[in-house]
Amino acid sequence: MAVYSIGEVAERCGINPITLRAWQRRYGLLKPQRSEGGHRQFDDEDLERIQEIKRWVDSGVPVGKVRALLEGEAVNRDDGWQKLQEEITTALRLIKPSKLRTRVATIGREYPVDALIDNVYLPLRQRLNLEQSTAKILLSLLDGVLIDYVSFCLAGSRKKPGKDALLVGWHCKDRTRLWLEAWRFSQAGWRIDVLAEPLDILRPDLFAGQHLVIYSDKPLTRPQLAQVTEWQQQGYALTLSSEPGIAT
Repeated sequence: MAVYSIGEVAERCGINPITLRAWQRRYGLLKPQRSEGGHRQFDDEDLERIQEIKRWVDSGVPVGKVRALLEGEAVNRDDGWQKLQEEITTALRLIKPSKLRTRVATIGREYPVDALIDNVYLPLRQRLNLEQSTAKILLSLLDGVLIDYVSFCLAGSRKKPGKDALLVGWHCKDRTRLWLEAWRFSQAGWRIDVLAEPLDILRPDLFAGQHLVIYSDKPLTRPQLAQVTEWQQQGYALTLSSEPGIAT
């Protein structure tokens, strides 16, 4: 029977080891075996359970309710993502960065990064950006705390084996998205640094020998996509942070 370390499970399932530990310790969702040295050991059945937990969480079920669902109990499957947004909004309105940092760090340990970014932080930031001036102040506070937390996570990921890359924004106005996308990439085995100021003109030759991850907060135009292809053909190591559509 195959046995996997927590690092191998994290890579296979796309979930941070910190999150796996939280699912085990705080919520009792996992019961891995231990090696003679005390290290967690997972088997294929554990991997299937983790994937099932992830499916429930990705669908919006709060982590605290997943155990009951796995055991076949009937629970109120309300919108967990909306509740998390409301919890963060409540913390924001207190204007106390320390409380906000604590909440961001807690859910950062308990939920998969992709799900948090797509279902909590991006919708919440979009909503705050559309509201009145007070909301924009709250958005600025949230962005500062997010960048602080993501920087901490990136520093931790750079201590582990992985692929080095520099994330750069190209024709990008939203600086915070650079950090969120870097956080997303760090969960896929990348050791990411961030060029904090987006570029209007991208010159890969200035970053010779480095792998560049390119992020834009709007679809690239056909000429821009053609330029990326040309750079790759010239031997530059470039990755688009997503598969953006073509601007029309």
